[in-house]
Amino acid sequence: MKQLFLISIGWALVGLACCNTTAAQEPTQRPTPMTAADCMAYAVSHNRDVRKAALTLDSYQANRLGAIGDFLPAVSASGSAQYNFGRGIDPETNTYTNVTTFSNGFGISASLPVFDGLARLHALRMARADVLMGKSALQRQQADVALQTLQAFIDAQYYQGTVAMAEEKEEESLLLLRQARLLEEVGRKSPADVAQMEAQQAEASVEVIRQRNLLQQAMLNLKHIMNWQDAPSRPPREGEEKPLTSEEKPLLLAPITEESPLPSREGWGGSLGESLRTSSERQAFYNMESARHALRRAKANLWPSISLSGGWSTSYYKTLDAPGALSWGEQMRQHRGEWVAASVSFPLFGRLGTMTSIRRARNNYRFAQEDYQQKLEELDRLHREAILDAEAYRREAEAMLRKVEADSLAYTLTRRQWDEGLSTAIDVKNTSATLLNSRARLLQARLMAVLKRYLADRLSPLPPSANSNP
Repeated sequence: MKQLFLISIGWALVGLACCNTTAAQEPTQRPTPMTAADCMAYAVSHNRDVRKAALTLDSYQANRLGAIGDFLPAVSASGSAQYNFGRGIDPETNTYTNVTTFSNGFGISASLPVFDGLARLHALRMARADVLMGKSALQRQQADVALQTLQAFIDAQYYQGTVAMAEEKEEESLLLLRQARLLEEVGRKSPADVAQMEAQQAEASVEVIRQRNLLQQAMLNLKHIMNWQDAPSRPPREGEEKPLTSEEKPLLLAPITEESPLPSREGWGGSLGESLRTSSERQAFYNMESARHALRRAKANLWPSISLSGGWSTSYYKTLDAPGALSWGEQMRQHRGEWVAASVSFPLFGRLGTMTSIRRARNNYRFAQEDYQQKLEELDRLHREAILDAEAYRREAEAMLRKVEADSLAYTLTRRQWDEGLSTAIDVKNTSATLLNSRARLLQARLMAVLKRYLADRLSPLPPSANSNP
């Protein structure tokens, strides 16, 4: 009767602990967790590398605007006023005088290059290719950040799962320790069994601490990629976006399930709907186009250049000590003059500078061609690897699921045998560790299969209508 009474008390304590644990784990009023798609969209909008790529694109657009302006005439206006006293030169007699004079003049001129070997045309085409390359680079950076965010999100999901498993094992080891102590009192377990259970419980607590630390590191990496600010280190400057804080919206992650899938290629639209393969190809292609026009621009320096110019000018001069000078308006009309000029320049010898620039531009163009072909080959290899990895992880997940079921059954039987005194605490520890490892590998295989499927989809070639180079 005493044994039955102690065992009943033990199981009552176990039930009470389970109830307390369940009550403690009941969800409170918490913000809505962010899905993988939410984190990726937030990272693309706030990541600093994406912002720097956008600034680089703006610089390319400014260069294109400057290349368009080179086709317009250059117009300049000038004005001057001069007050001379003491010894000077009389502009009418070109002799030295010692009088006080005042003079001023105005002029306007314009020049327009007519022919420069098509250098301006190739500069404009190169600037347009740079703009398109900058757009592709921005899309590539957005896709890279989205992929990095997904990788960090999956890492955080994995460690969230391992923390939950470690906490479950810690709670289970604590219950086993309490049960072992109760059975020791009735003589069914030895002190060695209790000591072994205490060691297992301590080891489970250490594992919980380790997994929580890994989870914190994974969350820190995710926040770094997303540019997520937990707490404002300083007040926002004027015109700066106020960062989200943990008090306003803590970063909570929603698990990747069938109800919250990853975004498809057309799910976000715009640049985020762009294929990673397409943006990478276009970036390398437009880089090659820019190098080709740079080569043609360098060759244009071998041609003569023709330019036209014209202008208008007038002046006013007065000796302050001499009376009877013409009025300011009269002198402006009389001294008015216009001029038109045409100039032709032939490059004869530039100390081999032109040939050197052509040679460098040709090498840059050939390098860009090799880089473009290498990029295509690399994307093909990455696509095939992603498909193989996704299929391998899918099969691994199926196999690990069967292993988890078998390990779970083995652990349940070992626990029952331990309750009946037919197995040792070491057997329970081994089967429990095997089950925990299998569950962790199953979780890892499932998450990696999701990541590889996403990567394979982003690296797959688009239809010809959507992936056509200009």
